[in-house]
Amino acid sequence: MMTSGQGLVGNLATSALVIGASRLGLPVSTTHVSTGAIFGIGGAEGSPRGGAVGRIVSAWITTLPLAAALAAALMWGQQWL
Repeated sequence: MMTSGQGLVGNLATSALVIGASRLGLPVSTTHVSTGAIFGIGGAEGSPRGGAVGRIVSAWITTLPLAAALAAALMWGQQWL
């Protein structure tokens, strides 16, 4: 469980990275950056939860291909309407 100080550090790191990326015109996902900050806090404390980290990373990896496949299927199905 995170302390309020750890939560503050995670939010400050997230906001700094998102603002910096915005100034450079780089697209970033606030959710990914925030989750990365939380992973960093867990790693610094020596207590990252491997199972949770693995599930989140696998969700990140599968989201894009699944979204592309769904969009392609919907576009293909639209032709039949």
